[in-house]
Amino acid sequence: MARRPLRGLREGAPWHRPSQRRNLVSDGPGGAESEAFARHFAEHPLHRALGVRLEERREDFARISIAPSAVTQGGVAGGLHGGILAALVDIVMLAALSTVQRPDREPAGTADLNITYLRPALGARIYAEGTVVKRGRQLAMIEVSILDEQDRLCAKGRTLYAFRGA
Repeated sequence: MARRPLRGLREGAPWHRPSQRRNLVSDGPGGAESEAFARHFAEHPLHRALGVRLEERREDFARISIAPSAVTQGGVAGGLHGGILAALVDIVMLAALSTVQRPDREPAGTADLNITYLRPALGARIYAEGTVVKRGRQLAMIEVSILDEQDRLCAKGRTLYAFRGA
């Protein structure tokens, strides 16, 4: 059975074009491909709208941050909105996974995303750290911690990311 072409917003994403996938995988700290990823990350419309910043990216790990704003607040006690925290889980998951992604594997998307809220995400900057804990042929598992500036755990996430025809 022939695969249907991808439609909609994700169709134009570089990770869905085989010729561009190589530019989004890791080649180690400071390499040209890492710089291409950082540039793509900073220019992504969602990241720009939310003010998400890539802080660190190394093998099996990524760290991003967000400064709460009028757009992102609205959660308990004036903290970040829970939907924004869930979006951070998904964003940092992809950044962490990109450090070990092979160019020949075709992404299929987030298969599962779970988040547990532990405390309001308050402060001038909130951080999300994603760690790849398992890489299989068809699924990868990534664990995420959402932290405030004092390194207090605000939320915990777990995601599964799927690949096509491994």
